[in-house]
This record gives sequence, C-alpha cells and structure tokens, in this order.
Amino acid sequence: MSARKLNILFTTWDGGGNIPPAAEAVTRLVARGHAVRVIADETVRGVIERTGASFTPWREAPHRPDADPDNDPLKDWLVEGPMGSIERVRDVLMTGGALAFARDTAAELDRGDYDLVVSSEMLLGCMLAAEARGVTLALLMANVSMLPIPGIPPMGPGLTPAVTDAERILHAEITEGARAMFNAGLPALNAARAAFGLHPLADMMDQMRIAARKMIATSAAFDYPAAELPDGLAYIGPMAGTPVTEAGWTSPFDPQDVRPLILVSFSTTYQAQQAPIANVIDAIGRTSARGLVTLGPAISADAFDDVPANIRLVAHAPHDAVMREAALVITHGGHGTVIRALTHGAPLICLPMGRDQNDNAARVDWHGAGIRLDAAAAPDAIEAAIRRVFAEPGFRAQARRLRDSLVRDIAASPFVAEIEELGALPRPRFDLQPAA
Repeated sequence: MSARKLNILFTTWDGGGNIPPAAEAVTRLVARGHAVRVIADETVRGVIERTGASFTPWREAPHRPDADPDNDPLKDWLVEGPMGSIERVRDVLMTGGALAFARDTAAELDRGDYDLVVSSEMLLGCMLAAEARGVTLALLMANVSMLPIPGIPPMGPGLTPAVTDAERILHAEITEGARAMFNAGLPALNAARAAFGLHPLADMMDQMRIAARKMIATSAAFDYPAAELPDGLAYIGPMAGTPVTEAGWTSPFDPQDVRPLILVSFSTTYQAQQAPIANVIDAIGRTSARGLVTLGPAISADAFDDVPANIRLVAHAPHDAVMREAALVITHGGHGTVIRALTHGAPLICLPMGRDQNDNAARVDWHGAGIRLDAAAAPDAIEAAIRRVFAEPGFRAQARRLRDSLVRDIAASPFVAEIEELGALPRPRFDLQPAA
C-alpha cells in the first residue's frame, strides 16, 4: 500500500489498442490502494470497472456509445495515408473536441477533490481542464511518443533513423510539416483555452508540455535510440500485464497437431481490415502451418468465404496463451499486439493500416524481429514473407533478444512510483508564456 492514498482522475478514449495499457495502469494504481475514477467511452465501461476503478462516461465529448463502426466519431478508415489519419485525430479528438473534453473533465474535477489527472496524450481538452483547475497533470502515452525526441524520426510515416545528411534534412522537413499540420488545429484549441480563461498557445504541443510527467508506455529497447530525452519525458516500459478480460483458452486444433502455429491479429476496432485479413488467410492456406485468425468485435467470420482447412477463425483468443505457442504473428502492427508478441519471442509480419502502426512496424523491421509489408500486399508477397521468417532463424533470435529487455522493463516499470511522487507535489503553477 502507498503511504498516502491518492484521488486520481484518469481520462482516456476508446481507440482500441490504447485501452489495455490504460486498464493495466489503472489496475496497478488501484492495487496500491489509490482511488481512481476513469472517464472514457461507454464501450469500455466493463473493462474499467473490472480493474476496481470507478467509471464515468463522456457526455459532451466525442465518444463511442457502442461498438458499431457507424457510431465511431473518428472513422479514420475513411481517410488515406498516415497524415490523413493524424489530421482526423487532430480534428475530432485533439483540438476540434478540446472544448467538449475540457467541459466534461472540469465538471468531474469540480465534483471531487482530485490530487492529479492522468490523461491520454491525445486529449488536449482534458489537459487544459487540469491546467485551468490547477491540478497536477501526467500523460500516459500508449505507444511511441508523439512529442519530438532528438535522434528519433517524427511519428507517422514509419521512418527509420536517419543515417545520411540527406535523410536528416528530410526528417527535419517532415517534422516541420507535421508541426504545421498539428498547428492548423490551434484556433480550436485556443478557443477552448479562452473559454477557460487561459492564454493562447503558439504551438499545439505546448499543451502537452505543461504535464509534470510524460510517460511513454513502451520500452527504450523497442524504440529507436534517442540522443536525449526532453525534461519530464520518460520510458516506463509497456503496460502489458495480463489483460483483465483474459479468460481460459481451448485451442480449436487437435492437441497432437505439431504444425507451426501462425496467429493473425488485426485491430480490435474497425479499420476496413477485411481485405488484408483475406489476403493473409489466402497466404497461410498455401502453407503447411496452422492459422488462428482472431477477428475481434469489428469483423464477422461471415465476411470470409472458402476458408482453407488449416485455418480457424475465432472472435477472440487470449493472446498470451496463443503467443506462447505461436511461431509467427501476423498483425496490423498495433503497439499492444507487437509488444505482446515480442514478450513471447515471436517474430512478426506487420501490415500497417494507419495510426501508430507504421511506426511500430518500422521498429520491428529495423530490429530484425520481423518483416514490414504494405497493407495492400498480395497473398504471394505475404506467403513469401511467411516462408522467409520460417527459413531464417535470425528473425526469431532478434525477437527473443527484444523479449528479454521487454520482460525486464515491464517488471521494473516505474509508473506507480512516478504517480505517487507526483501526488506528493504541491499544486502546480502553470506559467507558459502567451503566444506572440
């Protein structure tokens, strides 16, 4: 138990892969005896309440009332390219929805005596509400950092570290272009700040920089090497404990079947992933391996015809149990799936479809722990990648090398200690300089 019980407000949103690390973080805080209330989409109420935390749904803020893709306010599968996806997140969650998120967060802060706010890095409105109410703020980044880090390429396009001067110039240009793209949302953000009596910002990222801690929920061993970390930014290891929803598991294959097992896992939220999954099914069907395809709540098995005999389609499967046996994981490249596969030493084939997936897939490829393909890769290309991973032991060797670092970082995570240290600080004074 902690020496002092903290009253913590945790704000997040249902982006699929960001919920398991949020639930794990909340679980750890509750286990330490802290009182945690989570504001999130109604779709994750069950997951949050099983952690022992209290739950409040978003009311004014953009949110998902249910799992129907038509009711997802983001709908980022309708846009093309990584920048289109990020612009959609900016306009719906980060800046366009800032005032509504701020109102919901401020209303809860006014109802309770909170010691600090822990927020998703996407929810700028929650951050400005904490600023306006003078409550200590921490950010939990569910994957690689959106904030620029010297030596690490900008997030979005799936770049690898610059080696030549030409690459360094290109990365600087992309960074500046991304800054301009984010700052296109500044008018909406500053209007929300004005509604709460706060001065305008010159850069959208300054709203994140007010946080006393910015915690990256991945491992430095998985990320690219950083030249240095900005003040207040730290790796806390993946939030990858056993999912609170995990149940028992019975394999659909004969227990005596010794063929190598391939796990296929794409997004838990809808990203129009039927075509990539169909191509993966076709490719695995040409091999002698077993294929277990987990579809999640977004896709029905009825979407796939003539499934080969060596493949089983299931709605859900406990990934820890399956990955202990898997010889290969084929995925969209979401951070949670990638990290969980690597914690079991399983190599990957990644077909990124947007969000953070290009960047995770690039890191898998850069570390030599798997292969990155285009989301539209044909069955022939996927089959060739499968055969290559099985034929070249270096992929599994590199995945196991990462496994050792990841398991160590998960066990030694300073997350709870960081939160408890923040809870002992006096109320913050926010003194960012007004925009020129």
